[in-house]
Amino acid sequence: MKERYYSLDVFRGATVAFMIMVNNQAGTPYKPLDHAPWHGCTPTDLVFPFFLFAVGNAMAFVMPRLQQAGTPAFLAKVFRRTLLIFGIGLFLNWCPFVRYDAAGHLVGKGWEWINGDGQLAGIRVMGVLQRIALCYLFASLIIYFFKPRGAYVTAFILLMLYWVLCAMLGDKMDPYSLQGYFGTAVDKWAFGAAHMYHGEGVAFDPEGLASTIPAITQVIFGYFVGQYIQLKGKNYEMLSNLFVAGLVLMFAGYWWDMLFPINKKIWTSSYVIYTTGLAIAILSVVIFIIEFKNRRGWLSQYFNVFGKNPLFIFFLSGFLPRVLALIRIPNSVNAAGVPAYTSPFGWFYLHICKPLWADERAASLFYSICLIIFFWLIGYILDRKKIYIRV
Repeated sequence: MKERYYSLDVFRGATVAFMIMVNNQAGTPYKPLDHAPWHGCTPTDLVFPFFLFAVGNAMAFVMPRLQQAGTPAFLAKVFRRTLLIFGIGLFLNWCPFVRYDAAGHLVGKGWEWINGDGQLAGIRVMGVLQRIALCYLFASLIIYFFKPRGAYVTAFILLMLYWVLCAMLGDKMDPYSLQGYFGTAVDKWAFGAAHMYHGEGVAFDPEGLASTIPAITQVIFGYFVGQYIQLKGKNYEMLSNLFVAGLVLMFAGYWWDMLFPINKKIWTSSYVIYTTGLAIAILSVVIFIIEFKNRRGWLSQYFNVFGKNPLFIFFLSGFLPRVLALIRIPNSVNAAGVPAYTSPFGWFYLHICKPLWADERAASLFYSICLIIFFWLIGYILDRKKIYIRV
């Protein structure tokens, strides 16, 4: 009989809550709540790898059942779930399917269009959910067909292979820079610059195809930890081994950083090792507090709500602001007499959050916390009604 680990649900839920926080900020955030400009790692840069790690944890509990069902059933389940998650991510990038043109009229969003500045723009193909889908797919196939020992070897090969590809195919002067990173050429070839992320001022996708290679190992490592927890059971030997393993991986990541810089935006192998180690160490502390000391206070119960419907709540946190942005609330008029508009969420930030806090960073944080509470209430209602939306 498998033991239930409430702590894993709390860990996953806390990760989702912080994903909502970092993805829904207004104004200037505090530095720890913003991504590192390039090399380095802030608390914000831990959120996505922690979620992939949690995906692997959950996989360890369902994989035995999938193996018993047989290969055809396993493949059907995995590919169906992959296509669904990837499709939802693409839907999220595309929605709300209409936009306001320069004259303030609603026009349809095609797969490609010319924006108000006369520049070609397009729907971004990749994204957070798309990366989750691909990592889930390949990690599942590797673990199922190669078994644990083969998965260990494959994870090592993927991390080393990515290092070699970055060093050999990137710019010889600085292969780990924004301009020198080889993966950008791969994404341009696969999708075209119009369908890539442009948040860095150029066509560069932080969830691109090449950097998905090392991210796959994050799920595999999460699976190993989940499997180990099940095999050892709830005892102090398991807990101490987990914590020590986490520290070892953290130091290994720091060491590798000297040769292959820790970088979230190109998801370097050192970043995988470092963040996995930190995830294991933090998870061991959460297990100790919840499972061993049986301290299940309001905070653990709060995060557990997010852990019950993680992907749905994350999707909703991205979908709702996009749809509500179609509601334009007059905000001001410029010198030429042209009105400016804001969305309902934007109005809340400008007229509620900013007047409360003189520091724009504090106002941004307050705004994010309010949104987290809002989406928690939705998750709480679903939980009370025993509605769990599985993907």
